[in-house]
Amino acid sequence: MRAGLALIDAVAGLEAPEPLNVRLGIATGLVVVGDLIGAGAAQERGVVGETPNLAARLQALARPGTLVVADSTRRQIGTLFEIEDLGPQPLAGFAEPQRAWRVVGESGVASRFEALRSGTTPLVGRDEELELLLRRWQQAKSGEGRVVLVSGEPGIGKSRLTAALSAHIESEPHTRLRYFCSPHDQDSALYPFIGQLERAAGFARDDTATMKLDKLEALLDDGAEPGDLSLLAEMLSLSGGERFPRLDLSPQRKKERTLAALLRQLQALARRQPILMIFEDLHWIDPTSREVLDLMVERVAALPVLLVVTYRPEFQPHWVGGSQVTVIALNRLGRSEGTTLVHQLAGKDGGKSRQTPTSDSKSVVREDVGVQVSPPAPVKSIS
Repeated sequence: MRAGLALIDAVAGLEAPEPLNVRLGIATGLVVVGDLIGAGAAQERGVVGETPNLAARLQALARPGTLVVADSTRRQIGTLFEIEDLGPQPLAGFAEPQRAWRVVGESGVASRFEALRSGTTPLVGRDEELELLLRRWQQAKSGEGRVVLVSGEPGIGKSRLTAALSAHIESEPHTRLRYFCSPHDQDSALYPFIGQLERAAGFARDDTATMKLDKLEALLDDGAEPGDLSLLAEMLSLSGGERFPRLDLSPQRKKERTLAALLRQLQALARRQPILMIFEDLHWIDPTSREVLDLMVERVAALPVLLVVTYRPEFQPHWVGGSQVTVIALNRLGRSEGTTLVHQLAGKDGGKSRQTPTSDSKSVVREDVGVQVSPPAPVKSIS
């Protein structure tokens, strides 16, 4: 779907005597792939079945410059994309109307866990790990920063554990910073830090460059040294103009100054109140972000910060062994725990497995530094 949206933008930007548009349809399911047909550049595999037929019908249904997907595709994307329900559509070759959805764009939800999984998933079999995280949080709040490395196979519950930690301390005054690495952006320098700043500043899709600079300046009003705003604006691909002119520095010196600016922002936030930093999917981190994280792991020891990092077993962080570093290796759930989890998900416990917070629950957490919430207002998350 990302490729489809990128294709629409690319075609619209082509130089041609007349404006060009493309219509796209996507369906998900089984197909039958046959022999090669055609010759030369036109050679392709013969693909047949109901799924490619549905994709072709949806493509014909789409307006120029839009992407339409089948319900089978929509069910697998969670809230990763903003979509518009087009309702059941009568399509040639299908006895029943097929529900279709127009993709507006990416939703801005950075957490794959939140986007693709139910928020009501119960936490089962992780009591010891959660208690350890809570102890490290208490130590971090006193000024002795801690780093916890959470390792485990895909889908084993790393993100669920960090969500449980956030829920347990949501009534305590603190700032939460969340960073997400992406398999599609391993070559994009500082991708997780750029995403966090954009969310914290509250950038909207239709904001002008001036509006974004105003939001960035308001976010970084404390702890910034001369030139920091220019460097961070450039990092966010914003033209600062005369207001924040680009600094005449060598690439290496500019990189060093940018990393130092990010560290100063962390220190400025830590002076206000304790910080919970969650860094997800470290196995997809880009090299420059890895350098920043190396510096942060060293700096955390003297700050009221708990840094929780999740990653898959194939990634080997070199911080293991540090006095402020703890490693948690998540194992698979036992048979009885797995049975309990299935029963709770299926509602076999009569709905008593999890209490849902009421709308008047109190919180004093600062979410990604983008919003301050005080009792008795409900928590508002922009991470």
